[in-house]
Amino acid sequence: MRDSTTDRLMVWVFALSLAFLMFVVGALVAVAKVFPSSYIRDAYRGGTALYEKLRQTSDPLKTDMWMPARTTQRGVTVLDAARMQPGPTLYTSGHAAMALLIDEEGHLLHKWYRPYSSVWDETAAVQHPVPDAQVYFRKAELLPNGDLVAIYEGVGDTPYGYGLVRLDRDSHVVWKNLAHFHHDFSLGADGRIYALSQDFRKDQPKGVDHFSIPYLDDALVVLSPHGSTLKRLSLVDAINRSQYRRLLWEVPYYSRGDPLHANGVDVLGAAEAAALAHKLPVARAGQVLVSLREMGGGTVLLLDPRTGTVVWATRGPWLGQHDADVLANGDLMVFDNHGNFGEGGRSRVVEVDPSSGAVVWAYAGDRTHPLESAIRSSQQRLVNGNTLITESDGGRLLEVTTDGTVVWEYINPIRGGKADARIPVVCWGQRIDPETLTPGFLALISHPSEIKEVAKP
Repeated sequence: MRDSTTDRLMVWVFALSLAFLMFVVGALVAVAKVFPSSYIRDAYRGGTALYEKLRQTSDPLKTDMWMPARTTQRGVTVLDAARMQPGPTLYTSGHAAMALLIDEEGHLLHKWYRPYSSVWDETAAVQHPVPDAQVYFRKAELLPNGDLVAIYEGVGDTPYGYGLVRLDRDSHVVWKNLAHFHHDFSLGADGRIYALSQDFRKDQPKGVDHFSIPYLDDALVVLSPHGSTLKRLSLVDAINRSQYRRLLWEVPYYSRGDPLHANGVDVLGAAEAAALAHKLPVARAGQVLVSLREMGGGTVLLLDPRTGTVVWATRGPWLGQHDADVLANGDLMVFDNHGNFGEGGRSRVVEVDPSSGAVVWAYAGDRTHPLESAIRSSQQRLVNGNTLITESDGGRLLEVTTDGTVVWEYINPIRGGKADARIPVVCWGQRIDPETLTPGFLALISHPSEIKEVAKP
C-alpha cells in the first residue's frame, strides 16, 4: 500500500515538474521571440480573449453596454421649447438592437427592432455571435421614407462589428452586409455608404516593425445603395503610402495590436468640401474624414477613396476622440472623450479650426452637471447653432446653446439591475428635420401607435 501511495505521489511530482518546466520554457521562448513564440503568444491572446468574452457575456448588465445610473430621473428633464431646435430625435440604446424616435417631450413616435439572430447567416464574418441581449445598434440613420440603416455590434469579439443592415419602417430587412462593420458609417449624396470594417493582419506594413502580430487593420469600405461591397481600402496602407506615414510610429505601446482604432467616418458632400477647402485647400468632395482614437493620442485625417491615400492629417487638441464632423463654416467638431482638464467631467465637445488647430468653441459641462464618457459618444451641430450631444456613459442626450446653456435634456428611461441601478448606454443621437421626411412617414409618426413600454423589444 505504501509503495502504491509513493508511486502515485511520484507521478504527481513528475507531472507538476513537467508542467513547471514547460511554463518556464514557454516564458523564455516568448521573451526571446524564437520559434514557437508566435504560436504561444497567439494561443495566450486567444485564450485571454475567449475568457474575456465569456466573462462579459455571462451577464448583459456587467458589460460596457450598461453603466451605473447617475440619476433616478428619466425621460425629458429640461425643455426650453423657445430655444431648442424643433424636431424629433433618433437614438440607439445599448439594451437591444433597437432605435427609437421621440418627440421634444420624450414621447415615443416610432421604434425599429431587429435582433441579430434573425439576421445572421453563414455569410457573416462572426461565426459564433453572442446572444441577442449582448448585441445592439451602435449607430442608426433615418432615411426620408422611414427606412433605417444601422450597425450591429456585440460584446467581447475581436475583430468586432457584426454588420450593416437596412430595415424598412416595420423593421423588415431590406438588405444586409454582415462583414465586420463597426462604430460608424456615412451616407453619400449618391446613396453610397462609407463604413469602417476591420480584420486581423499578420504582416508588418512596409518600413514598420513594431506592430504586434497579428494586429487589427481597419479599412474604409464603400458600399452600393443596396449594401454590396464596392471597394475596401486598408487604412494602415493608405497612411503608409502618404506623406503622413510617420504617424504609424506614433502608436502607444499598449495599442500595437490595435494601432488605429478607427471610430468615425464622414464623407464630404459638395457644400462641406467647399467650406473645408477655404481652410484646407486639399479638401475635395468625395473625400472621407476619418477619426482614429489610438494613433498619436487621437488623429483625424482626410482620405481620398479614389487614390487610396491620405491627403491631410492632424493630431489636434483632443484625446481619444469620437465622431469627427465637418461643420458648415469649415471647422471640425469632435466629441473629445478624455481631453478636458478643467471644470466639469473628463470629456468635452470641441470645435476646432483645422488650419490653425485652435479651439473655437467647447462645451464641457460644469461641476454640478459634468460631461463624462470614457468611450463612444457623438455630437451634431444643429441648424439653429445649438449642439446636440450624446453622452454615452451617462445614457443621456442634451442640447446646448453656444453659451453652454442646456435647453433640452433626455435621460434614457430604461433601467436594469438591482434597484434599477444600471442604465444602458446611448451611443448615437440625431435630431431629425421633419421637412426631410416623406409625407407618408411623417403622417405615420404624427399619429404613433400606442407603444407604452419603450424598453420592451
